[in-house]
Amino acid sequence: MPKILVIEDDISFCKLLEKFLTKNKYEVSVAFSASEARAIIKNESFDLILTDLRLPDSDGIGLMSEFKNEYPQVPVILMTGYSDVNTAVKAIKNGAADYISKPFNPDEVLLVITNALQTSKEEQEEIETPVKQKKAVKKTASTENEFVKGISVASKKLLDHIQLVSPTDMSVLIIGESGTGKEIIAKSIHQQSQRKNNNFIAVDCGAIPKELAASEFFGHLKGSFTGAISDKMGYFEAANGGTLFLDEIGNLSYENQIQLLRALQERKIKPVGSNKEINVDIRIITATNEDLREAVKNGDFREDLYHRINEFSIQSPSLKDRDEDLMVFADYFLEKANQQLNKDVIGFSPEVVSIFQNYSWPGNLRELQNCVKRSTLLTQGDFIESDVLPIEFFQAEKQKPGFSSTSFSLSDNEKEAIIQALNRTQNNKSEAAKLLKITRKTLYNKLKQYNID
Repeated sequence: MPKILVIEDDISFCKLLEKFLTKNKYEVSVAFSASEARAIIKNESFDLILTDLRLPDSDGIGLMSEFKNEYPQVPVILMTGYSDVNTAVKAIKNGAADYISKPFNPDEVLLVITNALQTSKEEQEEIETPVKQKKAVKKTASTENEFVKGISVASKKLLDHIQLVSPTDMSVLIIGESGTGKEIIAKSIHQQSQRKNNNFIAVDCGAIPKELAASEFFGHLKGSFTGAISDKMGYFEAANGGTLFLDEIGNLSYENQIQLLRALQERKIKPVGSNKEINVDIRIITATNEDLREAVKNGDFREDLYHRINEFSIQSPSLKDRDEDLMVFADYFLEKANQQLNKDVIGFSPEVVSIFQNYSWPGNLRELQNCVKRSTLLTQGDFIESDVLPIEFFQAEKQKPGFSSTSFSLSDNEKEAIIQALNRTQNNKSEAAKLLKITRKTLYNKLKQYNID
């Protein structure tokens, strides 16, 4: 029976949630404040933590980061009554497994918890590298990191750059917003390189405390400092012969940047507490969602390190810059969700396609994948309908004056544009809808509206 810690200052709601989860065969402990949660988690182990975004003595994101540092294997889900998509994206970037917007329905709660527990279990089973005890290392299965070839201009340019640089040993800097799949790009480069049969080690630089960075990167010997109870292999040695991927490299402190630069220049490392140098042969791929050039100007990032890691740069396009790829990725994530959840959902309703096309996707591919997986589990029929979409999609509609799920812009004269499209496609309504970039259902509504026979 999985154990869940619920942290919520609304006592009545907390008790209600506790009863609901207990009824669904979860063992539940509750805390009404951050301090109470800290005391509980010291004496008990949990499979999952469910915390409110705003607590009387802390905020949920700060508390989540604290728990993730201490218990990296325990997934944390945030609950927010403010339905703030930006906050949710920030939470996921900082390590949250998922988030739930209040008020939420029971099915959504169970879905999010099930997904988080399953993902945590899969990650534990897949991590088999020599540095598996490190909380920042991730070894992901190829099925989870398959590179999907888009059809947009931006996607084709991305694929060309990957194919061009992969066979070389050049250091690559991947630049892009959070959630655009930078690690998948790095993994694809590794798999198409001459190092593909050796380790690919992915490291989240934001998860490394600066005091422990030397130990994490280069390893340490037993007894070299307080808490060093055994010898530990560092990321560099673990990636020897293969590829070391440093995600969010801009988060490294200036001191850690100096240590990293020295190792990259000399291709030698010295574990903490050791006098012996170890030669390493690795390829470096880094990623950032920041403007490192601006950071160099401001003195926050070393210029010599920037040039060392940026022998070749790749732009990871956001989802809004690759409109034509949206449903390509949605269909791919649906196929994967069907396999994972043992479902057989066929596709998306025209209304959902239209909603997807009009949504801004601030969380990019990660948000799209989460949305499709969640919707797949909630769907009872053959197609995903709008009633299973998260609430933020409909909040986005309200924020856009005159927006509806079937809104579009054809031209100043819609009727004339529709007639021209029908003429060009010899009255093929499906092709005409594609030409007009609307759904066939929307086209039929317009035909009726304008009395077009």
